[in-house]
Amino acid sequence: MADTQLAQGANGDVAGDSPANGAAQQEQPRPGMWATVKSLMFRMLIIYMISSFFRRGTPPATNQSDGKGGTTPYAQNIYPKGTKMDMYIYLSEQEDFTDFKNEDALFWVQKGLEYGDWTSGPNGDGSYIKEGKFQTPPNVINNGSIYLHCYFVKEGKSPDPTDKGMHSKKFTVHRSKRLNKYKKRRYHKTTNLLTGETDVHPDLIQTANRSSYEILNHWHPNLTINLMDDHSPWMKSHVPQPLDEYLEFIPGLDKYQPILYFNDYWNLNTDYMPINETTPELNLTVTYSPISLFKWQMYAAQGMRNKWYGMLGADFIEESDEDQDSLKTTVMETNPYLLALTVIISIVHSVFEFLAFKNDIQFWKNRKSLEGLSVRSVFFNVFQSLVVVLYVLDNETNFMVKVSVSIGLVIEMWKITKVVTLKIDRENPWFGVIPRVTYEDKSTYTASNTKKYDMMAFKYLSWLLFPLLLGYAVYSLLYLEHKGWYSWVLNMVYGFLLTFGFIMMTPQLFINYKMKSVAHLPWRMMTYKALNTFIDDIFAFVIKMPTLYRIGCFRDDVVFFIFLYQRWIYPIDPTRLNEFGTSQEMLEQNGKVTADQSEAGSEQASIEQSNAEETEETPTEKSATEKKND
Repeated sequence: MADTQLAQGANGDVAGDSPANGAAQQEQPRPGMWATVKSLMFRMLIIYMISSFFRRGTPPATNQSDGKGGTTPYAQNIYPKGTKMDMYIYLSEQEDFTDFKNEDALFWVQKGLEYGDWTSGPNGDGSYIKEGKFQTPPNVINNGSIYLHCYFVKEGKSPDPTDKGMHSKKFTVHRSKRLNKYKKRRYHKTTNLLTGETDVHPDLIQTANRSSYEILNHWHPNLTINLMDDHSPWMKSHVPQPLDEYLEFIPGLDKYQPILYFNDYWNLNTDYMPINETTPELNLTVTYSPISLFKWQMYAAQGMRNKWYGMLGADFIEESDEDQDSLKTTVMETNPYLLALTVIISIVHSVFEFLAFKNDIQFWKNRKSLEGLSVRSVFFNVFQSLVVVLYVLDNETNFMVKVSVSIGLVIEMWKITKVVTLKIDRENPWFGVIPRVTYEDKSTYTASNTKKYDMMAFKYLSWLLFPLLLGYAVYSLLYLEHKGWYSWVLNMVYGFLLTFGFIMMTPQLFINYKMKSVAHLPWRMMTYKALNTFIDDIFAFVIKMPTLYRIGCFRDDVVFFIFLYQRWIYPIDPTRLNEFGTSQEMLEQNGKVTADQSEAGSEQASIEQSNAEETEETPTEKSATEKKND
């Protein structure tokens, strides 16, 4: 067969140093390990839910009553196991393919395939591979589309409907797929605020007359075609999702066609290359292999997840693709045993995280006294949470992250109501309209030395904090790029808190040192958080991550070990109140009072009983005397 546009060749990269290629090659920040593992857990849950639809006994291939005196038959696979088949693959710009006579459109013909064969092929697993190149159509370079059309027919038959006597519609399994993918290329808005320069390619800089992104055509050179090997009988009205979207019943017959599935799950989004004038040819490697029902369910679960994200908008699809890339990279590059251990430990990590959150809320909800607690640290935590929320909103961040940090800010603001007394002054409003909100320290905070120690700790802390903040601000202004001055302030403060935020735990250490006690601390919450930190430490050596993140894990450990050391050296103070507002002395006093009251009650009961007996005896003796006198 003469083929002027298609030539069999090795799969390689297309040369071209376009700006789009430069953007694709830029290093993207990888999400955290726990975010990746939690995403894996979420996918496993979806797979379990979908698999539950299929967990039923294989129904007998008999008919059931339809409630109208008739029967509803079960449909069988029209292709018995072992049937010989031919596969035809065409490439065309037509979405509904009709150009069967064009030999240039034919990419691959594989004859003599055996349906359900798992042992043939070069690799002995039933798979076959075709590698080839074709010239890029001009319309595709200009953001047009190109489609792959796959046909399975009985051996010797034709997929062309115009071939009379050689074509059988009911035995023709057909499905199409668009090979190109439209992706957003986002333009950079950041520059050095002092020089106005940037290291990004000039074509990738957003200008005044340019939107923040551009939709470009992209190409991935790999695709897998799966033909599902399954012969389960199905009733047309009882096919579970998502199988009902793929299973095609033949009208007028109790038969269905085998599922033809285009599998591109393992195609990473980072491997897609832009299609432009620098790509006159495109590589394409197509792999055919059979697939089981169970394995297909796992891939279909991912497809349903993408469909749900598609209902929420294009931004959610992009976020989902980035998350999936991280998951796929983790699965491919991580040892299976280590991956299984990671999933198990991540479940424990999530449980500890929930328990720490619950006990933190419970601690502040039941707290009666603020003695020994740093109130200024609570206010600083509100400021820190506010900076994180503003930073997340200023950057293109996952929607769930925005919700999470916003909930954290609300909780920190709620703690303010527990550490101070808020008052609304309507007599002196702001601008004559807005009521003025004032606050007063609680008596349990001012009556003790806690407030004095708290102020002293923050004074000493400012001597270290402000020089570091100034130095980081200068560094950020000189060497980093920002969208504007507002963005610079947010990035500078956020980066500073991320790097030196652990210093804010030191005021509580200072108060503990001055009061020689740690009984006022929420130890349950701190313990759960410390366990999570230790888990992070373990994976800091196992998983590839930035050095600063590893240092961050260990610095939190150092602070917690200082807390443990204080707990060990400071004896138990029976007068110190715990998180429930009680002390050991109060419990002992309550126990002594109860015992004394019980003992006093017993003595009182004995006296009353003696008096009652004397009262009964006195009238009796008097009666005897009177009787003697008579």
